[in-house]
Amino acid sequence: MSQSTEAGSTKAWTQASGRGHELRPTLLTTPGVGLLVRWISRLLLRLLGWRVVGSAPTTPRYVLVAAPHTSNWDAFYLVMMASVLRIPIRWLGKHTLFRFPFGGLMRWFGGIAVDRRRRGGQVARAARLFERFDHLVIVVPPEGTRARNDRWKTGFYYIATTAEVPVALGFLDYASKTGGVGPLFLPSGDLDADLPRIREFYADKTGLRQAMFGNAASDESSEAVREPGPGQESR
Repeated sequence: MSQSTEAGSTKAWTQASGRGHELRPTLLTTPGVGLLVRWISRLLLRLLGWRVVGSAPTTPRYVLVAAPHTSNWDAFYLVMMASVLRIPIRWLGKHTLFRFPFGGLMRWFGGIAVDRRRRGGQVARAARLFERFDHLVIVVPPEGTRARNDRWKTGFYYIATTAEVPVALGFLDYASKTGGVGPLFLPSGDLDADLPRIREFYADKTGLRQAMFGNAASDESSEAVREPGPGQESR
């Protein structure tokens, strides 16, 4: 990793404040604890035969796609990969998950509560988080479930488009036992134009339960996987 990349990753990793708001430290960013988790992650990945490829994006704000998602083990490897790469991942969860007594623990694990009862689309609410914080990485599994789903949810795309932040293609490939972050791109706003590059990237990625991976390289058209964006109506 180059010095500039390392410097950028470290800055994003340690930054806690954002535009007048505070991001609470998480399991991966708490001083001391984060270092221990990173050391343990490196050790476990090496023992399990996994290899981290690539480096963390130096941009401080982006949406991180997490795919394939076919097993509970994916989250385990995702956290370890993020720790090694020093990516301070956050995830969005239903507000009921953050109630007492587990709310503090969920936030420490990187969770951000989203109240679906409030007016306004989930995409718009998620995008507003990027307006509040100077350093934010939100991880989104586009399949939305461990069960087979040939129609990817495109919320990750519309969040990035609305917030005007890049999308990073994170991956786990169980066939080669490699994981990391692939291309980073700024969505054009035209899903039909951008989807092919996503399809191409994930075409050779293998999930733990590959039969459950309805990957983006399927024959489904972009119309089939499209979700309404902000201000659009469902058909």
